Amino acid sequence: MIHFNDLAAQQARIKPKLDQRISKVLSHGRYIMGPEVVELEEALSEYCGATHCITCANGTDALQLGLMGLGVGPGDAVFCPSFTFAATAEIVPLLGATPVFVDCDLESYTLDPDSLERTVESVAALGLRPACVIAVDLFGQPADYKPISKTAAHHGTSVISDCAQGFGGRYGSEAAGTFGQLSTTSFFPAKPLGCYGDGGAIFCEDDGLADLIRSLRVHGKGAHKYENQRVGLNSRLDTLQAAILCEKLAIFDDEIAKRSAIAQRYSAALTQYVATPRVAESCQSSWAQYTIRLRSRDMRDDLQAKLAERDIPTQIYYPTPLHQQPAYADFPKDPKGLAVSQTLSETVLSLPMHPYLRSEDQDRVIAGVIESVT
Repeated sequence: MIHFNDLAAQQARIKPKLDQRISKVLSHGRYIMGPEVVELEEALSEYCGATHCITCANGTDALQLGLMGLGVGPGDAVFCPSFTFAATAEIVPLLGATPVFVDCDLESYTLDPDSLERTVESVAALGLRPACVIAVDLFGQPADYKPISKTAAHHGTSVISDCAQGFGGRYGSEAAGTFGQLSTTSFFPAKPLGCYGDGGAIFCEDDGLADLIRSLRVHGKGAHKYENQRVGLNSRLDTLQAAILCEKLAIFDDEIAKRSAIAQRYSAALTQYVATPRVAESCQSSWAQYTIRLRSRDMRDDLQAKLAERDIPTQIYYPTPLHQQPAYADFPKDPKGLAVSQTLSETVLSLPMHPYLRSEDQDRVIAGVIESVT
């Protein structure tokens, strides 16, 4: 059986160490903000090169805490790609700000810098202040941060790097987790670095911003838990999840290398038949997903059906762009429209991708795609 994402194989690899970690937490009994949380934060900071790492309850909270730390609120415009998961945009109206949808690049699937420039310039007519850009590292591919940061600096907006799918990747010489005013990630189980529940983290360089976010994640606390200096959240990472992530981080680079080798094998075999992912020469993807693109919705749906007949699992990320979702349909968008986001939602298909995908299963996937489209 081919698994789309085989967490059981990963668990079998490190189970003795996981058992030891979990047993230690059960012994000391500090289930909230225990020593493993501090250990993980230090390890994650060292891994990506960020000065500060603040863990939290999930990746969505990480984004919300980031916006709260930056002071985003009513009257502010927050620019988000439309072709992404809802979490990127949903925290914006919760803070009274306005999500403004930007189109994506057809090759990288990430935020299109030209669309961003156009859209930022358009919001003044709506009476909104350009406050923040949330750039998403989609499917493991880093967003194009150099032009994005240039546009943001020109208009006085902050940048948040949403590397929930991209942690472990690189943009030039810089690691995911070090872009913009702050970066956020998710430890949802299906992510390249995932726990056995929910979890998230925020990375930043600014000492004051880091202290503010640490306060916000624990009810806006001050010197102690019963002093509340500001309105905050209850968003702490469980100690058990931190302990699990410490062991998963130890094998993370090896797993990314295995994902990359599988992606290279897929691309070498499939490029002449379908549009395969393209990673910029200076970048490294964490290969959260391996996502191909067909020429039409009918071709995509036909391929998915034929692969299902062969017991090859696939997923569509994402079948409906955010600007067409009922919850977000009335928010502003690129004045030229979001044609690429629409095209991607109709034509992309993600193939099985995980570090433990056996070579014979890779062969089955490759053969299945080729025989289904020819």
